[in-house]
Amino acid sequence: MPPIQDMTSAASVSRERPAESSDSAGLLDALQHQVAVFARRAEQTRLGGVGQVRNTMDRAAYLLLNRLDQEGPMGVKALAAGMGIDSSTVTRQVAPLVDTGLVKRTSHPEDGRAVVLQVSARGLARLNEVRSSRRELMAQVTGGWTEEERDSFTTLLTRFNGALAARAAAGTTGVPSGDAEPGTDAGTETGTVPETDT
Repeated sequence: MPPIQDMTSAASVSRERPAESSDSAGLLDALQHQVAVFARRAEQTRLGGVGQVRNTMDRAAYLLLNRLDQEGPMGVKALAAGMGIDSSTVTRQVAPLVDTGLVKRTSHPEDGRAVVLQVSARGLARLNEVRSSRRELMAQVTGGWTEEERDSFTTLLTRFNGALAARAAAGTTGVPSGDAEPGTDAGTETGTVPETDT
């Protein structure tokens, strides 16, 4: 006669695993839903700041100017690599900034034959104006948050954007290369609170 198995123990393990899987799936479903809602809210509001400056600078221009200001003058290839987009996209996006005097082309300080892009004085003034407006928007949206909550959210959102950028760079998603801005730029652009879909 075969030994009697402990069916109670086996049944207990069987019940626990689906529960854990279900909890995880439910959390991931909630996460993907809130990300989708956030994307829609961000598109609707464009996160362009408040007051007269609201939505007066598009995302591409803001991210380009912001990176040039933070990292200094650089060539098109370096700028493209740092933003996770191709050189032709940077060339296309930077052209109107040069035409309007927000960005200037100058000679590389160490190699006079090379050309680098640099934020002009006018571009920096414009960028600071837009930053201030967007900062006020973030302050209003997170007005009921503590500094610790803002810090935690910013850290996690930066990490999330970095992970998305890494997947896009590895070619594991259908995200066009022109839409991937890794690290702090993406966090700056999308640093607001996801809203509930009602």
